[in-house]
Amino acid sequence: MPATYSYRQIWHIAYPVLIGTLMEQLIGLTDTAFLGRVGEVELGAAAIGGIFFVAIFMIGLGFSTGAQILMARRNGEGNHMAVGHLFYHSLGFLLALAVVLFFLTRACSPWLLSHILQSEHVCAAALDYLNARVFGFFFAFTAIMFRSFYVATTNTRMLTANSLVLVASNIVFNYILIFGHCGMPALGIQGAAIGSVLAEAVSMVYFIAYTCVKLDSRRYGLNRLPRLRLNSLMPVLRLSVWTMIQDFISLSTWFIFFLSIEHLGETSLAVSNIIRNISSFPFMAIIALSSTCTSLVSNQIGSGDMDGVSVTISKTIRLTALLIAPLLLIASLVPEAVLRVFTDDSALIAAGIAPLYVLFASYIFTIPSQIYFHAVSGTGNTGRALVFEIISLTFYTAFVFIVVFSLRAPLYVCWCSEFVYGVLSLALSYAYMRSDRWKHKRI
Repeated sequence: MPATYSYRQIWHIAYPVLIGTLMEQLIGLTDTAFLGRVGEVELGAAAIGGIFFVAIFMIGLGFSTGAQILMARRNGEGNHMAVGHLFYHSLGFLLALAVVLFFLTRACSPWLLSHILQSEHVCAAALDYLNARVFGFFFAFTAIMFRSFYVATTNTRMLTANSLVLVASNIVFNYILIFGHCGMPALGIQGAAIGSVLAEAVSMVYFIAYTCVKLDSRRYGLNRLPRLRLNSLMPVLRLSVWTMIQDFISLSTWFIFFLSIEHLGETSLAVSNIIRNISSFPFMAIIALSSTCTSLVSNQIGSGDMDGVSVTISKTIRLTALLIAPLLLIASLVPEAVLRVFTDDSALIAAGIAPLYVLFASYIFTIPSQIYFHAVSGTGNTGRALVFEIISLTFYTAFVFIVVFSLRAPLYVCWCSEFVYGVLSLALSYAYMRSDRWKHKRI
């Protein structure tokens, strides 16, 4: 591994992750764009059902993040066989977890949604979406483990092609199943869920085929299945348990935000779903570069380059800002055109302009906060990262409850919660990385 990463090296590793992450966000975008032509209830219900699914999915994603950090550390140490050993043990755990989460979600979601949603129509549509969407756990968990392996080993180029296959499949399946083309019945919101599941299955098959045909599997010990042992899984679990809790809490809080907005009315919920999908593009770009920073930091620590960590963080922040700022500026100049991608309703477009400006302004803090926060995880101290997340989300949730239930504030004020989270997360993560305590963490 290089002693210090240049901008070119960081970008070379990050851009396939970035493109892949953005392409995957097109799944939510196409769902929203299609369902925006079906009805307001379906549009809002897809937000509730989708976030509910993602909140559960984040448990598996959190585990894969911990596995990625550990695989990156072993890769930095040059212990490549250990990388494959960790991969197979982590994949086995994720598939078992998918079975548990599938049955729990199918059993508990009807009771939970019926007690927290005011609109019966939104609740029924959200359940239609979720009951089909949960089949995606099995395919998505397998795919995220492959993704973690390729990011950890800084072999990210194939992620772009995989994501293009994923998005193209989702668009085709959505078009056929939502509106009922090619002899299929029009399934509406349920068709959006089934289309996403089928697209994830295609993505999983692509990962497996590429790994078998293109990768030097023997280098990482992927050419044979190891004997699964619990003691081999324990190092991953010790690291991942905190990222699993962290990611679940993070998305659960996002789910709480949308439940709170639902109490302001179906229109506010529909507008927030549109804003969420617009925000997914710049935010997922930030997450892609942050995830890359996590692996680079872990690789650098594994190779003994402690002094280069702060340089890598600073360079990643500058690259991210350089990438995101022009996009936000252009979108700020034509907000109506951006909103019109998701809906033809002039009332929804008018209501979405102010929250959109608030969201764009919050990225001043979101960019550095996310990269510093992921760097904390990259040091291996995922428990400390969880503490920072809980503190930031506690203040975030309190702000949301006050402005929604006590003040009944306008929607753009509710979206100011992004400032609360960004400022706190940045302050806590920056202070930790400026100290020397992370240099003594061993994993």
